[in-house]
Parts: sequence; structure tokens; C-alpha cells
Amino acid sequence: MHSNLVALAVAASITAPQTLASQDKVETIEVIGSRIALRTATDSAAPIDIISGEQLQATGMTETAQALQFAAPSYAFPFSSVTDGTDAVRPANLRGMSPDHTLVLVNGKRRHGSALVHTSGTVGKGSSNVDLNAIPMAAIKRIEILRDGAAAQYGSDAIAGVINVVLNDADQGGSIATQVGQTYEGDGEQIRIGLNHGLGLGDDGFLNLSLEAQQKNATNRAGADPRQQYPTLADGSPDPREATFDRNSHHIGNSDYDNYGLFANAGYSLDGDDNLYAFGGISQRESKSGAFYRRALDGRNLPEIYPDGFLPQINPEIIDYSLVLGYEFDLGQWRLDASAGYGSNSFEYRVVNSLNASLGPDSPTEFDAGTLSTEELNLNLDASRYYEFYNDSELVVAMGLSWRNSGYQIEAGDEASYIKGDYQGKSGGSQGFSGFTPESEVDEDRHNLGLYLELENQYSDQWYWAAAVRFEDYSDFGTNTSWKLAGRYDITDNLALRATTNTGFRAPSVQQLYYTSIATFFDPDPDTGEFIPRESGTFNTLSPITQALGIDELEPEISHSYSLGLVYLTDFGLTVTVDAYQIDVDDRIILSGSLDKDASPAIAALFDGTNAESGRFFLNGLDTRTRGLDVVASQEFDLGSWGDLEANLAYAYNSTDIEQVNLPAILDGQEASLFDRREEIRRTDANLHHKGNLGFSHRYGDFTTHLRFNYFGTYTVGYSRSEVKYDASWTTDLSVRYQATDAISLTAGAQNLFDTYPEKRPDDNNFNGIFQYPVTNTPYGFNGGYYFVDLTYRY
Repeated sequence: MHSNLVALAVAASITAPQTLASQDKVETIEVIGSRIALRTATDSAAPIDIISGEQLQATGMTETAQALQFAAPSYAFPFSSVTDGTDAVRPANLRGMSPDHTLVLVNGKRRHGSALVHTSGTVGKGSSNVDLNAIPMAAIKRIEILRDGAAAQYGSDAIAGVINVVLNDADQGGSIATQVGQTYEGDGEQIRIGLNHGLGLGDDGFLNLSLEAQQKNATNRAGADPRQQYPTLADGSPDPREATFDRNSHHIGNSDYDNYGLFANAGYSLDGDDNLYAFGGISQRESKSGAFYRRALDGRNLPEIYPDGFLPQINPEIIDYSLVLGYEFDLGQWRLDASAGYGSNSFEYRVVNSLNASLGPDSPTEFDAGTLSTEELNLNLDASRYYEFYNDSELVVAMGLSWRNSGYQIEAGDEASYIKGDYQGKSGGSQGFSGFTPESEVDEDRHNLGLYLELENQYSDQWYWAAAVRFEDYSDFGTNTSWKLAGRYDITDNLALRATTNTGFRAPSVQQLYYTSIATFFDPDPDTGEFIPRESGTFNTLSPITQALGIDELEPEISHSYSLGLVYLTDFGLTVTVDAYQIDVDDRIILSGSLDKDASPAIAALFDGTNAESGRFFLNGLDTRTRGLDVVASQEFDLGSWGDLEANLAYAYNSTDIEQVNLPAILDGQEASLFDRREEIRRTDANLHHKGNLGFSHRYGDFTTHLRFNYFGTYTVGYSRSEVKYDASWTTDLSVRYQATDAISLTAGAQNLFDTYPEKRPDDNNFNGIFQYPVTNTPYGFNGGYYFVDLTYRY
């Protein structure tokens, strides 16, 4: 979007577990949400978090999204396992909203989303998110988080807020960092190597390059499988292999993970104030995670291929590209920024250690199950200037236009991955994940044009105000107009009041409009608790089934947000911000629950010829209201000969209520099937209502110690046979850095120092003790403690 949102200098964040040197705090910055340069993030009219790249790396976490969870008070990155492709691209959310309610920018420009659609029972089901882990941590200078609705400024998706990733722009020097670690259990070994190097392009330009390679081994916290594995012998006795079978047959935990990324950020100054800039990168990721184990006696197994049964593994490859080119220049009194950006993401489903039972003993054991891909082209022209205004102040006027084209493709898999053969009436398709069929293939796109106007004015030393309006015209559903008002009043030198109100929207994504598939899901038998496989179809708005049921085409979500906050600064270094907010969303898009073909003969007739036993649909199903409170405090202490200490407190509360359920009238009165109690919980109480951390950073000579206590409140998981409220818990992180020389530092630390695990699942829904922990939205996972060592060389 607007390149002048890229900060001129790094500022300290009151929400981060550590801050930068004090001299950085007095420099001006330009951040998302404002065109007027600020002294610190606390000068803004809306709450903003600023987390430096050094702070992200100091957590010892190798994933950008996971590290961000512990730095920002209202950002959540819940853990999931045995959730198909979601194991490779986990959804995150801001303020308890949907993952696609947060707009992600890089250097102030819109970033494309992932091609994956989350269809399993995770938080964010039915959404697609931007994959922050595709951006190497080594490339990040800082991350800015605007916790406020901003669709009038930035367009679709900015309902909960905006995340802006600012890339490194140093024109000299660099760093090489190597980190290794593993869990207390001795698995999950990780290594990450990150390189960053700055180059000067003459006296007027720079090129900053970042390269990162990361490899993680799997973790496994599955319980032993106590079930009978082999058919009983002819004389009625058990097969002797029962005594020697390795009953740790399932994989429930982190997946194997290999991730490589290369990013570049460049700029060059021409005559006067004209600037050329370019940035972008490529990343490639491959992961491997388990599905449900097929026992030797399972009807879906072929003992000729797997005499002891098999664990199907989903082994996707994800490739991500991006490139933005831009030119900033002056035209009279106006400052103009013209840019073009392209991004693409592909998700190739591969299934290994599997089979298609319907093809018999000649079935292959590895499959290309199809590819999802998305691409986005953004063209922007932004202009801004200053006008003289009342009270000897200046009025910033900004306007511009944007054009975006978004495309989505589904490519069918190998025929063996989806075909149903005639061998002994066995089920068809690759086990673990059935391939996309030719009928599922899609190649669609849509475009939209946006026009905006912003006004911003520091009327006096005490009073600041801003206003924005944006008009959007989409090729598929029509037009939308959004607006925003924001203000701040400094009551005293130490106390300020800030407030915003805005309307927003989120256009249905091309993924939600066009995604379709048939996949295997497992539901427990109500009598035995045994998980039974069922083929469930996800049908898009183009499907004849969707149209025959009378489900309308998707419309945009419409939001109205309010925020009110206080900023308190003292002369002795204490900073406190308190911000309350409310976000109303009408026509919220959901992926429905399953409509069973056995519900009626008329519905069964619709499913004939699809191989699906049930169907799910995207629809504008809910009106919701989210209310919350964010509290952030920071205090520095001079301990004299004992060094310096900084304390940070961050707390976030939010709660979402469903105001109205808007279900379409479908055949035979089956509307209730589209939104059941599990779906209700997933959008309300599955999110943490309370989250916070208390951090301390102590500097003494060449040693810096970081200690952080993390609080995760209660949350609820809706199982098919019950719903369980899990207790709140604490985890502790500790690290110590030794600055051996000016160039070399060594850090050792532990995440989840005291090896805290969440509560276990109830006995009536733990699959015979195999699923020990909830696998869809544990806020900090169930891998236990993890220790690491980091060696960094800066030059």
C-alpha cells in the first residue's frame, strides 16, 4: 500500500520482552495507521506494537509466527496435529478473530495469502491465512502490529488489525546465526542457520540479502495403541505378532519440517528525492505428518503390501514467491509512490507410505494428490502532500488507487490418488488424503479497484485527529464503502486519551469461493468410541449440489469497530496503555458442519456420483460481536553496579459472542446440520479469553538474561461426544546471552522451562488413549520443555 509507512528508524516496543538501546527511542518513526512521524508507538491514536527482529530471535523460537505469539499481547498461534495440510501451515489470529481478519503487509505493501484452506477442526476452520513462516526471521528488521480496524486505509481483510513486516535495510555488515535445540523428551531436534548481509550500491543505494535454512525433526506424544492389530488365527487364538508389535504406531505432534528462504530488500536514490525500491523472496518448505494408523486387520489395508499395517503420511511441498517494484517521486507539492507487486503460493499435496486399496496389491504407495495454488497482482498509486491548516497546523492529505487481481487454481492429482477400482469392493483414493479429482479442478480469478482518501492533522500539541474513506469495486459481488475516524487528546504531559471508530469489510477470498475437495474425516462411534472414516466433500459456490440446496453465493463480511484507550507515561520510566474495543461482524463467512447424505432421500440423490457421504459449504452464516481489553506496561530500572533491568507486562482479554445465526433454508429442514454446537464453540470459546506474559530483561556487563512467564487462560474444545473446558496454565522461558566479543555472542536457554503440558483428553474421547492431548487448538502445544543454544557472529 503506502511506502511511507515504512519506518525511518527503529523504536522500542512497550509490548516486547526486551527493548532497544535508549537512544533509539527518541528518533521519529512512521508506522502503520499514521502518515505523521511519531516519537514512539505510544504517540499514536490506535494501539501499536513494535517488535524488533532481535527480539524475535531472542525467544529461541525458529518460527516467526510462534515467536510473535510471545511478543504481542493479542496474537495467538495455537498448535494443531493430525489436521492434514494445516500441520504444515498453521493458522494464527489477532484479537480472537478469524485468521483472515488480519491484513499482512511487507514494507507497507499487501502480501498474498496461502493457497491452503483450513478444513479440519482447528481454530480458523474455513479460512486461509498469510504464511508468516515463509518470511525468514533473518530478513526481519521489525514487525509492527496495528490492533485496530483499518479497512478504510488498507482495504479488505483489515478487520481485526494489520501486521506490517519491515525488512532489513542495512547497507553494510551482516550476521550469521546458528541455533540448535531439542525437547526434553529427546525428540524434535532443530537446527536453523540464518545469514544476513548488507551491500552498498554506490553512495545512494543498498541491497540487503537474507538466507535461512531450517530443519526440524518430528515430535510424538501419541499414547500406545492397545487394540488388536492382526486377525485372529483359525483356532481362535491371537496372532503371536500381537506380542511384538510396536504399539507407538501413531504420530501426534510436530511434523518433520524443512524450510528454506531467500529474501532481498533494495533501494536506490536518484536525483533529488526520487527513490527506486524493490523487495521480495522465495521460500520452499516440505513437511511430513501422520494421519490415522491403518491396522493390519483394517479393511482399508492390503496385507500383501503392509503385513503389519501402515501409517499414511501427508508430505506436502509449499513454494512461495513474491516481488514488489516501486518508484517514489515528487510531482509539484505531491509525493507520489507507484508500485507493482506479484505473489504466488502453491501447496502440492503428496501422500507417502499409503495405498489405494481399491487397486489391489498392485497399488502404488506414493501419490501426487493434487496442487492448490494462488496468485495475486497488486498495482498501486499513492499520493500525499501537506496543506496549511487552522491553528498554524498542517493537514496531511493522501489519496490513491489500487487494482488487484486474485487467482485460484486446483490441479487434479494422479489418477491412482482418487480413482475407485474394483478390487474386492475396497474404498478408493489414496489413504490419508484422497486426491483432487478432475471434477474438482478450478482455474478462476477476480479483480477489484479501490479508491481512498485520508486526512490527518496534528491540530495542536494536545489534539490529533484523522479520517479516511475507501471505495472498492469487486468484479464478483459489487461495491463497498468503508470509513474511519480516529483521535487523540493529551490531557497532560503524562496522560492521553485515544479513540477510534471505523467500518470495515472482508471480501470472500478466492480460496473460499472456489475450493472444493473430498477428504476422509474420522468421527467416533457413539457406542464404542472407535473412530470411523467418512468421506466428506467441501463444495464451492459453483457446485450443482450447493446451488440445488439453495445456498447463496458468498457476500462480503461487514464490520463496525470501536476502541477507547488511555496512555500513561511517567517521568520515572513507567509506561502503561489500556485499550478496550468492540468489533461487530455481520455476514461472517464460515465453513459449515456436515450435511449427511442419509438425512433424506432427496439429499442422498444430490450426492450420487460424488463418493461423498456428507457435504460442507461456505456460507455467510453468522453475526458476531467481539469485545476485549489490552493492557501493556513497561518499566526500566537502573540497578547501579548491578546493571539495568526492564520489566514488561502484557495482558489481553477477548470474548466473542454469536449475535445471530443466518442459515439458509435447505432441503427437508436440515438447516441445523450446517451449524452445530462444535462449530459454535470453535468460533467462541475455543479461543483463549485471557492471555498474557510478564517479562524481565537484565543486563549486567557482557551478560543479558531474559525471563518470561506466559499465562494462557481457559479454552474449550468441542468433541463429538462432549465438550471439555481446559484449565489455565503457565509456562516459563529463560535464556542467557553472553557477549564474548563485539562480534560473537552465545545464547543458551529453555522454552517451557518447567516442562508444562496441557490437561489430557477425557477417556471417552481419546481414541483408546492414543490421543492423549487436544490436537486442534492447544495454545502452547504438548511437546513439553525445549532447550536451545544459539551462536551469532555479527560483522
